[in-house]
Amino acid sequence: MTDLQPGIDPIRLEVIRNALVAASEEMSITIWRTSRSTVVREILDFSTAVFDAQGNNIAQSARIPVHLNSMSDCLRTILDRFIPLEKWQDGDVIVTNDPYSGGQHLPDIQTFRPVFVDGRRIAIVGTLCHHVDVGGGAAGSYYAAATEVFHEGIRIPPLRLVDKGVLNSGVFEMLLHNVRQPDETRGDLNAQIAALGIGERAVARMARKYGTASLTAAMAAILDGSEAMMRAALKALPDGESSFVELVDDDGQSEEPIRLAVKITKAGDSIALDFEGSSHQVRGPVNNTPAMTCSAVYYALLAALGGDIPANSGCYRPVTVKLPEGSVVNAAFPAPVAGRMVVNHRIATAVFGALAAIMPERIPAAYYAISYVYALQTTNKQGKQQVYFDIEVGGWGGHAGGDGASALSCGLHNNTNAPIEMVEAKYPVTFMKYGLIPDSGGAGRFRGGLGLVREWRLDAAEGSLSTNFERFRHAPYGIRGGEPGSLSRTTVTHPDGSTLSLRSKVSGIPLRRGDVVTIETSGGGGYGDPSGRDPERLARDLAEGLVTSERAAALYGRNERKEIAA
Repeated sequence: MTDLQPGIDPIRLEVIRNALVAASEEMSITIWRTSRSTVVREILDFSTAVFDAQGNNIAQSARIPVHLNSMSDCLRTILDRFIPLEKWQDGDVIVTNDPYSGGQHLPDIQTFRPVFVDGRRIAIVGTLCHHVDVGGGAAGSYYAAATEVFHEGIRIPPLRLVDKGVLNSGVFEMLLHNVRQPDETRGDLNAQIAALGIGERAVARMARKYGTASLTAAMAAILDGSEAMMRAALKALPDGESSFVELVDDDGQSEEPIRLAVKITKAGDSIALDFEGSSHQVRGPVNNTPAMTCSAVYYALLAALGGDIPANSGCYRPVTVKLPEGSVVNAAFPAPVAGRMVVNHRIATAVFGALAAIMPERIPAAYYAISYVYALQTTNKQGKQQVYFDIEVGGWGGHAGGDGASALSCGLHNNTNAPIEMVEAKYPVTFMKYGLIPDSGGAGRFRGGLGLVREWRLDAAEGSLSTNFERFRHAPYGIRGGEPGSLSRTTVTHPDGSTLSLRSKVSGIPLRRGDVVTIETSGGGGYGDPSGRDPERLARDLAEGLVTSERAAALYGRNERKEIAA
């Protein structure tokens, strides 16, 4: 980290920076070890961070960029519009989930706590957890028929969940009375509160060790250092303009594709992105607020530039983002936003597509680009209502250095898979299949990674399924002559053998005992002309069952199976 402030020792600055990151990781471990729901404990759909007293993100855990890149916007909105910093007291915990008050979407509940040392506010610590349910029209709170945010669950304006160390039990119970899984929500909220305490004590220890003035100066230097590194990385790129358009399948309520257009202008040590020409906000629940859109933009830029730029608010300073008001990337209240990751992932791939003209050797083909979110509402053997919530992934795009990774979570959402043994032990489902899908990766000199199939049978008397999927009509693009990856699909097979093909975004699909749900995710796009693929790589694909001989003959220009297998 560059020392940009006179009098700050660069070694001490790096020690402080890493200590702040460690504080964020301590909070992360606390949530992981004390949470109740599978979406938090197993899928790890949560994030933690440390902020300065002005709400700038200073350090963060290695969790979910789409959270971390927007938490600072939420905190600054709270400080500017709702609860000014001078009104925060020692021991307070502020909570919100409202996307129109700086939040993401209603299932993502954010909590913040100030750090006081000797009566002075010096920092803020924050957590964000995706809760398994916050009410609304569908279990899991992904209601495909929503046309306004009021359909999606309980909205929590920024307010004190804990007041000077005392829990506001009325607010707490109000939240629990509006969700389908109150025990898990209670456990996950308590985990967030506990993590804030861990973070507050860690930052306070640093302030007492180094002095509050030194710690405050170090935070400012950390931001300046990240900005300088970001500007240096941008300056090394050629100046110019490029554009790209991505098409999202639909909003779940019409067949109309959603257009995402981005124009990038890179000049000197700064970069501007203009989303003029993107679709107007849509009726269905896939809209993005500005904080969400910018989080995907920042992720794409940092992923493309690489290097060791510390991720914090400082590295966002050289970036300008223009978002048309009332568009799908800057929706106006009360547009529904629960399924915002449908568009959010594709904002990232649109930015990657535009960057490919500026830095062609660094940009891969498109990845699966959707959080395959689904929720099953059912009952267990004791007759208790349950919500099984899960997120699946697909294949990465091929790139200049090799094939795309198969069934690996993209860094934008950075989730893990829920072990099927754990799911079967907790919910009335039996898994029939879980594995890679042959031929799903786009052909290319470097092949796209494979998507996966996850198939399970309902063992309860009945259930209701909701999905927030994508890539049923517009496959992940190939690059530099590579072929697109596969499309996704969802199928329900009834005990009598009849089948039902579902749309990508549905809610309230009735299931009965013995119904089998098959989810197939997209593979990544290919990189480069398939005819240039190394025969040894192709032979390895065939031997491992990643590509079939029939598809290899059709896609890689080999006309005889003997030649393919050689």
